Amino acid sequence: MYQGRSEEIFENYLRIISEHLQDVIQGKLDTMYELQEIAERLFIHPTHLSNVIKKLTGKHPCYFYEQKILDIAKTLLNDSKHSIADVAHILTYDPSNFTKWFKSYAGISPSQYRKQLQQKFTETSSLAA
Repeated sequence: MYQGRSEEIFENYLRIISEHLQDVIQGKLDTMYELQEIAERLFIHPTHLSNVIKKLTGKHPCYFYEQKILDIAKTLLNDSKHSIADVAHILTYDPSNFTKWFKSYAGISPSQYRKQLQQKFTETSSLAA
């Protein structure tokens, strides 16, 4: 099946941010890539990267980056051995900025997210009993 250059750029963009975020989680890196750094890895101009992804998906590249970070944050928050501050540090955020960021993307604070998880777990456990 023929794949156009725009789709190739988008797939490579998603691959790079996934690999990068794994390096951040594993502690191999302590900073998040900027869009310009990702574009450099793709050997294209940041404006071209942004335009291609916007045209292909209707969304800015940062949307996909933030969604992947949010998914990882939720996964880390699912594990109670990580405090909210730990999750923030793993993802290179200051804890107070992380809480603001998480709430702006998830619609609830990290602590509210954990409370909802606990409620779901309690409801599931009581139904199974």
